Amino acid sequence: MLYSFIVTFSNRAPDPEHDSVAVQEFLENMEGAFRSHTPWAGSSEEELESAGEGLEKYVMTKLFNRVFASVPEDVKSDEELFEKMSLLQKFIRPENLDIKPEYENETSWLLAQKELQKINMYKAPRDKLACILNCCKVINNLLLNASIVSNENPPGADEFLPVLIYVTIKANPPQLHSNLLYIQRYRRQSRLVSEAQYFFTNILSAESFIWNIDAESLSMDERDFQKKMDLAREHLLGLSASSENQDNQTNLDVRVQKSQANQNSDVNLSSKGNLHGPGLDIRRDSDVSDKPVERVQSISDLEKKGAAELLKEDDLYKKFLEYPFLFGRAGDLTVADVEHLLNSYKQLVLKYVALSQGMSVNLETPPVQSLQTVSDLVVSEEPKNVKNAVNINEGSEGSSKTCDDTKNGTLNQEVDNLTTQQSEVDPSYQKAQQDEATYQPEHA
Repeated sequence: MLYSFIVTFSNRAPDPEHDSVAVQEFLENMEGAFRSHTPWAGSSEEELESAGEGLEKYVMTKLFNRVFASVPEDVKSDEELFEKMSLLQKFIRPENLDIKPEYENETSWLLAQKELQKINMYKAPRDKLACILNCCKVINNLLLNASIVSNENPPGADEFLPVLIYVTIKANPPQLHSNLLYIQRYRRQSRLVSEAQYFFTNILSAESFIWNIDAESLSMDERDFQKKMDLAREHLLGLSASSENQDNQTNLDVRVQKSQANQNSDVNLSSKGNLHGPGLDIRRDSDVSDKPVERVQSISDLEKKGAAELLKEDDLYKKFLEYPFLFGRAGDLTVADVEHLLNSYKQLVLKYVALSQGMSVNLETPPVQSLQTVSDLVVSEEPKNVKNAVNINEGSEGSSKTCDDTKNGTLNQEVDNLTTQQSEVDPSYQKAQQDEATYQPEHA
């Protein structure tokens, strides 16, 4: 029956609302069958609950690729929300959200961000929800401790939600919209109650607020808000409007100078008189055409031109989908990512050098630096409770040596002979919180 449901479900066209109802009904019927089945007779309520959790995790792990972000509307919403938070996080400040100074604690905020960023490491709805709960508990403990120190009343939703909004923007986990919909649709409704329901409702409110953020909601002037958004968009692409204009002006000056030099050269040669003789009539190309000699565009010119065109794209996010580490932070990486990043680095260098050689452009070679220690890596493959997340004290060393399968085999061999990478995992944080998040999800 289980196998039949998974196969039949997988072969149907995606329909989020219908899919959600079908999964909820199947899980409910199967859990009812557990209770009436002879081998489960006499089982405690805790054992039956564990069996239900295991069933949900198994089914949703099998169906994950079929139901997660399964329709274009969800994918588009993910892209738009991610891009908006990428821009907002460049300039938003706690005071924009009326967060009290006593609640500002970068260590706790960073820890909460890291918990939320783990959400894409898992497939089961329960495990994804646990990442949200751990994030919210870090914030809640921070507010509670601050209120005790300042001898104030325990914080409520008015104090909690602005901090959650700020942490969510700073964390900016990819596909946040699809993750929240996935939990809503496929987490057993009978288990999405109490504390889990409260915190999940808050992050839904945070998402809604972020979607509708404008100048007024951040207590900013409209023109100032738009200016900061535009600057953030430029900064996101590593482009400065002023430097682009300056570079364009420099290129124009060079072309004008060359044009004037060519014209002056033609006038000087003409003043000496044309050479005439039997069968001799010397004419120069410059006598025929006064067109200025255009400067060959350098790699830097092409990069700036491309960046300027990218700014005009409506679906800018799609251009970077194949580069998963572009917006990542050091703390998001795992040891397994190091080899992939090294391979990508080698390919980038080979393509850049080959392009420069083909254009006959001199490379601006940066000073050679040794590979830096990779820190803030999260080695754990599953969400831990807050205390364990703070006290990661394991270290590992490894070396990875790879050979890219490209046409530039000889260049690759030289690169591999010169490249050695070591990664060390440093402690992520010192002890930041005393209270623990009570639930540790199993490996997805």
